[in-house]
Amino acid sequence: MSATNSRKAFIGVIVSLCIIFAATTAIAGPIILKFGWTTAAGKTDPYAITARQFKKALEEEAPGQFEVQFFPSRQLGDEKEMLEGLSFGTLDSAVITNSPISRIALPFQVNDMPFMYANKEQAYKILDGPIGQELMKILESKNIIGFGFAEGGYRHMINNVKQVFTPEDVAGIKWRVMPNPVYIGMFRALGGNAVPMAWGEVFTAMQQGTIDGLEIPIAVIYNNHYFEVAKYLSLTSHTYSALGLLMSKRRYTSLTTEQQTAVRKAARKAIDEERRMNTANVKTIIDKIKEKGMKVNHVKDPKAFRSKVKPVYDEFRPTIGSKLLDSVLAEVK
Repeated sequence: MSATNSRKAFIGVIVSLCIIFAATTAIAGPIILKFGWTTAAGKTDPYAITARQFKKALEEEAPGQFEVQFFPSRQLGDEKEMLEGLSFGTLDSAVITNSPISRIALPFQVNDMPFMYANKEQAYKILDGPIGQELMKILESKNIIGFGFAEGGYRHMINNVKQVFTPEDVAGIKWRVMPNPVYIGMFRALGGNAVPMAWGEVFTAMQQGTIDGLEIPIAVIYNNHYFEVAKYLSLTSHTYSALGLLMSKRRYTSLTTEQQTAVRKAARKAIDEERRMNTANVKTIIDKIKEKGMKVNHVKDPKAFRSKVKPVYDEFRPTIGSKLLDSVLAEVK
């Protein structure tokens, strides 16, 4: 065979391989990402907004390369089960409340400290800065990649016994709390009867009177119809609810470098937009909650609540880590 024919044959092989690769890629289609969360898929639900914004941003960053499939309302289990799925690689991505994350990474408890963040700007500064990045790095040892924190919003108290104006009003009421020692400690410090309970059981427990109340962000109250089972909403703002936007490390490392970059950029865009949307939504949702019949009130003296929960900081300093806790306290002082 002549040199010319050899070159032609070689070029022919290369062209054939390229055609086969292109055909195989076309047949394979986009990468499917199963995305889960526990709350409803409502228009103003913060978890659902995060999911939709992530999908939108990822399509902008990597057109046609991904298909994000939504699994809201505990379709893939409670947050504990979804964290296990992320760690094992059986779930691709999710938006998870900070509290369940802290069960597998104790330093995350710092975000659940009562009355830690006086305003959202303080929360953003911590969560988006070196401290937030340090927290997310801890998850890599659990085979989970953390992109950042979306926003559930401030958590408030709802119940069927009475309006909460003072710390004394919390006492004696059966409050559902997340299965997390910080929340149990917080409500015990305020004199309440803390009842740890998985999210999927809460609505029915309120209907049946198994519990008297719970603490929850404004948008989640509305989108999950808690105005149907609770009379009173007291705007305590006792905890800022951070939502981790997470991905399985197994799925993340299977992506190309370019795809990983696209995912990270999409996550950041989704977080920023979700925070903006949630802030705007909450302003109108409170009025809608009132229209549904709930009585809404502000607390009389936030300082009185802060004074009552001081022992919680001492109790959880060892598990959070003194250095981390003091760093956050110095930033929000």
